[in-house]
Amino acid sequence: MLDSIIKFSIKNKLIIGVFIVGLIGWGMYSIKQLPIDAVPDITNNQVQIITSAPSQSAQDIERLVTFPIEMTMASIPDIEEVRSFSRFGLSVVTVVFKDNVDIYWARQQINERLFEAKNKIPDGVGTPTMAPLTSGLGEIYQYTIYAEKGYEKQFPAMELRSIQDWIVRRQLLGIEGIADVSSFGGFLKQYEVALQPEKLVALNISINEVFEALAKNNENTGGAYIDKNPKAYFIRSQGLIEKLDDIKNSVVKNTSNGMPILIKDLGKVQFGSAVRYGAMTRNGEGEVVGAIVMMLKGANSSKVIKNVKERISQIKESLPEGVAIKPFLDRTKLVDKAINTVSTNLIEGALIVIFILVLFLGNLRAGLIVASVIPLAMLFAIILMNLFGVSGNLMSLGAIDFGIIVDGSVIIVEATLHYLGKRKSGIKLTQKQMDEEVYSSASKIRTSAAFGEIIILIVYLPILALVGVEGKMFRPMAIAVSFAILGAFILSLTYVPMMSALFLNKNLKHRRTISDKIIDAIQRVYTPALEFVLANKKKVIFGSILIFGLSIFTFSIMGSEFIPSLDEGDFAVETRVSTGSSLTHTIDAVNKASKILLKEFPNEVKEIVGKIGSSEIPTDPMPIEAADLMIILKDKEDWKVTDSKNELAELMQKKLDAQMVGVTFGFQQPIQMRFNELMTGVRQDVVLKVYGENLDQ
Repeated sequence: MLDSIIKFSIKNKLIIGVFIVGLIGWGMYSIKQLPIDAVPDITNNQVQIITSAPSQSAQDIERLVTFPIEMTMASIPDIEEVRSFSRFGLSVVTVVFKDNVDIYWARQQINERLFEAKNKIPDGVGTPTMAPLTSGLGEIYQYTIYAEKGYEKQFPAMELRSIQDWIVRRQLLGIEGIADVSSFGGFLKQYEVALQPEKLVALNISINEVFEALAKNNENTGGAYIDKNPKAYFIRSQGLIEKLDDIKNSVVKNTSNGMPILIKDLGKVQFGSAVRYGAMTRNGEGEVVGAIVMMLKGANSSKVIKNVKERISQIKESLPEGVAIKPFLDRTKLVDKAINTVSTNLIEGALIVIFILVLFLGNLRAGLIVASVIPLAMLFAIILMNLFGVSGNLMSLGAIDFGIIVDGSVIIVEATLHYLGKRKSGIKLTQKQMDEEVYSSASKIRTSAAFGEIIILIVYLPILALVGVEGKMFRPMAIAVSFAILGAFILSLTYVPMMSALFLNKNLKHRRTISDKIIDAIQRVYTPALEFVLANKKKVIFGSILIFGLSIFTFSIMGSEFIPSLDEGDFAVETRVSTGSSLTHTIDAVNKASKILLKEFPNEVKEIVGKIGSSEIPTDPMPIEAADLMIILKDKEDWKVTDSKNELAELMQKKLDAQMVGVTFGFQQPIQMRFNELMTGVRQDVVLKVYGENLDQ
């Protein structure tokens, strides 16, 4: 069959040419559609159930909310793990499913059982809801909203939060690929009635009567319509509260002599804020408001980020004068850095391979024919990656080896040159003779070419069997390389013979080339070495065993790591004050730490944003005594104290420890921290968990 393919390709050059043009066109389109990210998403298959229950203690949350939800979810099939924690005012239950479970089926199962769980939770304690469908790579864009200098009094934290919730968030939610936008910091505006107990007693009114009056006086009512030919008049009664005066003038009840008692007669009506479980600071200058844009799981991050940035530029025009919006974590920076690394490696690798091919084949045309297989095989791989949902990242694209890709093509072209070299010098072949010569040489060697590439493919098959985190990390690499090798294999049987027959020089001239001289030089070293090895078999075997044993010993004392840590370019510093500290105290500590770092490292630190406690959607539910210091670093070219990121982290740690007693700091990176938390429930790489029936014991 392989002979037939080669023969067809040589005889039908136009058809193969059309297919190649189609491959290039489809490949260029697929490049634009391919999901691009920095690293593979290794988050496990999980659904989070969040229950907000303000004013409930951690013990009551565990007993009344978390435990009933856990018991209700325990019967769902294909669950790997159910973990949870209960905190003052908040319960988060994480249900981890097997990797082969469809996440939408899993969420459907959770949703069906939430109705049962709600019935087990006492009224007024809290309503469990599912967290947005996102992942460890989902926090693609984080920004702050703050008042510019001179506008601080005009736009306090409460006003900024209202702008975030009602202007910015509403416009971002319509973007394709966005799961949700979680507001962070500020004060959530509320309409409050501060009742005076003595007035309630004097007028014989209970608090329940006030509740009922507020509810009844805050609704619209519809009616029928009046037919007045030729017009129809629709009846509608408006009663929704729009301002504080509407609340003040709401009637609670009438006295015995018919005098109405209003809300303003019972207390003070004012603006207030909801109980806060989080805050956000910027550069130690005080509180700001911000948000986390969460991407839908499986969406194309590069495309979503582009759409978010375009929408943000539109939103800026609709913001009031004096209000600024600025991103502090933008995945574009990391993605561009990763893609630049991959592009540089691929271009350099391709150039090296092309140079070696031309040099050792001794024929410029032959070298270029083989080298042209590299971009074509890449386009073939990208087409299949796009079809099978494999994203482009450091692991999938960065692992492609061009030397392996051109292996089969080199064999076929070199065989063609070898057999052409046996023909008489000085003659010129016709196109038909050239076709026959290429077919004859390619058919003789095609089994070796195919067998070599099949062996390479088989090497990658065990990687495809990996599961869990290992599978999610390394399977994209194996799939991408396999696609590229498959493309190169097909091209070596179709495109390469066709191009060889069409473009190799038909004027046969035999002369010594640079490649012949290089091979002769190598042979002068290799031949004596080979003769020595064959003459001293026992010594060579003993030496090989000795080196192998030494390598095993060396390997056993080396440090080991699952994968090298990706340099994300910024720091995420887990910051904790003493347990039981107030939110205000944590804010003060974060502001102080930010000022220290900005003062001590002005050439290294660009901006510091402190995320304290939990956001509106608490997928990352920190207590109020914990914070994340997001340290945005400048380019390394501007650094003065060191050029090593690890050393910079150590220097920052020392400065903070020396000046901030009682506060602990743990340096990590944003995505790394998020991955750790979602997969294990904790943030650090090494953690000790203490659990049991009796925590005191």
